[in-house]
Amino acid sequence: MLYSVLKTLHLLAIIVWIGGMVFAHFFLRPSLGAFESAVRVRLMHAVLGRFFSAVLAAMAVTLVSGLWMIGQVAKQMVQAGAHFSMPLEWTIMATLGILMMLIFGHIRFVLYQRLSRVAQAADWPAGAAVLAQIRTWVLVNLSLGVLIVLVTLLGVPR
Repeated sequence: MLYSVLKTLHLLAIIVWIGGMVFAHFFLRPSLGAFESAVRVRLMHAVLGRFFSAVLAAMAVTLVSGLWMIGQVAKQMVQAGAHFSMPLEWTIMATLGILMMLIFGHIRFVLYQRLSRVAQAADWPAGAAVLAQIRTWVLVNLSLGVLIVLVTLLGVPR
C-alpha cells in the first residue's frame, strides 16, 4: 500500500513539473508575443515565481518518494535472500532526474534571481534576454524529462 501511494505521489509530482514546462514553453510564452516587453517580463516573472515554487515541492516529493521506493525494493530483496541490483532503467531515471534537479537549481537560483533584479530595475531588454536563457534551459529539462518517461515506459534495448 505504501509503495502504491509513493508511486502515485512520484508520478503526480512529475506531471506537475513536466506539464508546467510544456505549458510555459509551448503555450504561455508564445501567447505573450502580442504584448509589450514590460508586460511580458512582468507576467513571466510572476508566473515563473509561482511555478518554480511548485517545482521545488515537486522535486522534493520526487526525490524522497523515488529514494524510498528504491530502498523498499532493495530491502525486500535482501530480506528474501536475493541480491539487489538496480535495473538500468531506474539508474537512468535517477541519474537524469538528478541532472534535471541541478539544471532547475541553476534556472531558479541564478537565472530567476537575475530576472527578478532586471524586472525590478525595469530593464526590459535585459529581462527578455534572461527569459531567453530560462527558455533554453527549460527546453533542455523538458527534453530530459520526456527521455526519462520514454526510458521508464519503453525500457532500454539490451
